[in-house]
Amino acid sequence: MTDKNPPTLPHTTGILPAHAIRALINEGQIDLDRPLDDDQIQPASLDLRLGDMAYRVQASFLPGIAKTVDQRLETLSLHKIDLSDGAVLETNCVYIVPLLERVKLAANISAMTNPKSSTGRIDVFTRVITDFGEEFDKVPAGYFGQLYAEISPRTFPILVRSGSRLSQIRFRLGNGRNSDSELRQLQEEYNLVQLPYDSNLKVNIDNGIALRVDLEGIIVEGHGKRKLIGYRAKRHAGLIDVDQKNALPVPDYWEAIYANESKSLILDPDQFYILASKEAIHIPPHYAAEMVPYNTLVGEFRVHYAGFFDPGFGHDQAGGTGSKGVLEVRSHDVPFILEDGQIIGRLVFERLTDKPVALYGQISTSNYQAQSLKLSKHFKNG
Repeated sequence: MTDKNPPTLPHTTGILPAHAIRALINEGQIDLDRPLDDDQIQPASLDLRLGDMAYRVQASFLPGIAKTVDQRLETLSLHKIDLSDGAVLETNCVYIVPLLERVKLAANISAMTNPKSSTGRIDVFTRVITDFGEEFDKVPAGYFGQLYAEISPRTFPILVRSGSRLSQIRFRLGNGRNSDSELRQLQEEYNLVQLPYDSNLKVNIDNGIALRVDLEGIIVEGHGKRKLIGYRAKRHAGLIDVDQKNALPVPDYWEAIYANESKSLILDPDQFYILASKEAIHIPPHYAAEMVPYNTLVGEFRVHYAGFFDPGFGHDQAGGTGSKGVLEVRSHDVPFILEDGQIIGRLVFERLTDKPVALYGQISTSNYQAQSLKLSKHFKNG
């Protein structure tokens, strides 16, 4: 998609683009324990890097308004793990890792964090916490201090090291989130989501734009005439090195799932699935989007750990024509039947304060541009 009527820039509120993030670093609002990696800044976010030490803890926690994370670790830490030369984080354990990035935010700048796409697609549950924090993944305006990652691999053990990137952070000046009426106008102007031409479904806008699950499937080379709808993670599979690309054979870790006559899928409790959206997604160059990770109104499952969509995702001029949303899905407590076209999540959009210099799809870390049903970058052809 192309810009028809791009808004006047810059704005006084909204998500900060890459050049503004670099300015925060130069101003000292982002403090780095090591020099910035060449590809660490994304079009509207910054990758966060693990530090040198991980703390295995008894359980997930929030420090609360009276304590720092270090104070909580004094009582909750079971042992320390040196990440300097790499270490394995085991499934169903919880780890706290101080990050290489700290912040000294101005009073009008806040931040939010999310797992990177590649992290969510291997079922690694990770959140960021702050000193005196009462919420996960939120860094309040004016925060001055260390950032910490909470990490819990759910299906596969992972090999990480100091400098590994599992999370990313966005910085917000004020609030530029779009209302539903604004989204309807943006949908008309920019075609933010596009359903298949032969679909009788309609775009649903209600506290964001709905995404629907595709259980009709697609024909993929190597799968014969069967239509692939997704993958189910295999339990007791091997180790995943989070920093290694295009290295692992898919069949060792994933079971392919194919369409059936009923165009439905029963989610087994606590199994992990990779599925795709019906809609092709388009993030205009001057906007960013986030998927709501869990909504009990659409069913007892969690969808899409990694919720950030950078400006340019699905944008024609950045090579993103037809980009689907890949959905990381886990059911809770009871089996749940998904039907083809069922609403499974919602995208919320927020404008940028300014257009980024480079869009998603125009940088080396754009692993998922023009994706349909795609596993993480760790897998061969993934």
